[in-house]
Amino acid sequence: MSQVSPQLNTAELRGHAARLPRVRLGHLPTPLEELPRFSAALGGPRVFIKRDDCTGLAFGGNKTRHNEFILGHALEQDAEMLVWGAGVQSNNCRQTAAACAKLGLECRLILGRGDHSAEVQGNLLLDYLLGAKVEIVPLPLGMELYSEIAAVAARLRAEGRRVYCWDNEVVKPRAAVSYALCVAEIVEQCLETGERPSAVYVASAGSTGAGMQLGKAALGAEFSLKIIAPIKWPWEHADDLAATANRAAELIGLPAMVEGADVESNESHIGPGYGVPSAAGREALDLLARTEGVLLDPVYTAKAMGALIDDVRGGRLPIDQPVVFVHTGGTPALFAYRDELVAR
Repeated sequence: MSQVSPQLNTAELRGHAARLPRVRLGHLPTPLEELPRFSAALGGPRVFIKRDDCTGLAFGGNKTRHNEFILGHALEQDAEMLVWGAGVQSNNCRQTAAACAKLGLECRLILGRGDHSAEVQGNLLLDYLLGAKVEIVPLPLGMELYSEIAAVAARLRAEGRRVYCWDNEVVKPRAAVSYALCVAEIVEQCLETGERPSAVYVASAGSTGAGMQLGKAALGAEFSLKIIAPIKWPWEHADDLAATANRAAELIGLPAMVEGADVESNESHIGPGYGVPSAAGREALDLLARTEGVLLDPVYTAKAMGALIDDVRGGRLPIDQPVVFVHTGGTPALFAYRDELVAR
């Protein structure tokens, strides 16, 4: 069970987070909106959506929150450039490139093509428009790519550049703090409207879910946190999220609060694979778009919404309590998945 002592209120949690350097980038707090037509179409509990696709900064998304703390740390370290990377359609890299442009930092992106097209479309197009220096390498998302990013950073440091580089041990817990604060927003918004959600759903493979788990524990929130994994990592997902949450807690002066057993991590909605649209995700994407005019992305949020739909249809959620879905963004990727999305 979580080791929560003492339980904090939202102001106290924000006070702890204020110990870390931060640069303001996002339009916060993001709205919490009801989805009445979507809920009626499902015939289940009322569904609310936390609009983190509206964080601003180049189409928004969850990485804008992350970068407030990551780039705050980079500036504290007197960095002049970032060396970052992920897949060619990375939402992370797109928002990081935008944040660097806003802050006057050079951005080098090492993007792994993997099995995906390197067509200049979607997030990749935006990387170029935002001024990032892009290198595409024939590597999948994972440890080989991270090693290549580290090697590029090392070469640039040897040339005398002041580099801030992707490093899981450094960036993941700082990013997680931002989503502990997102939970504080959700708690306050639900208190304002009198809602008591039974569950909160979010797509996450790392810092976002870890931070929400920390926020839930720190605030004593009673809802179930359903973390829907978009990728299968070669480690135990729940334990990794708990470890990241506890490193984040340590950074802001809190005791360890999360154990792996506390984390409801669901890896059953990945579908054919990471970055490959699933049938359930496609249904979720279409249903939300056509009932509410809200767009999901095919890699992360559509699959997480598919999990919520599956739980409603399976009777696993109380019908008399609302649920909250955290929309973590990613919509520019829709354009890179044009062929898959128009196929019938």
